[in-house]
Amino acid sequence: MEEIKEKILAYLAGVSKEKPRVVAEKIGVKKKEVDKAVSELAKEGKIEYLYIGTSYITLAGKDHTPGVEHN
Repeated sequence: MEEIKEKILAYLAGVSKEKPRVVAEKIGVKKKEVDKAVSELAKEGKIEYLYIGTSYITLAGKDHTPGVEHN
C-alpha cells in the first residue's frame, strides 16, 4: 500500500487535480486499490478531495483559484 500511496503523491505533484480513475490508469494500479490508498492519504492530511461537478483529488494545500498560475 505504501508504494501505491507514493505513486499517487508523485503523480499529483505534477498536476493541479485529477480524478481517482485517471490516477489509477496513469500509475497502472486498479482503481479499487487507488481508492483505498486515497482514503488513507486523506486521513493522513496529505491529499484532499475536491468536488467540482464531480470528485477530484489533489495534494493538500494546493490553491485551485481559476485563472491563476501556480508553480
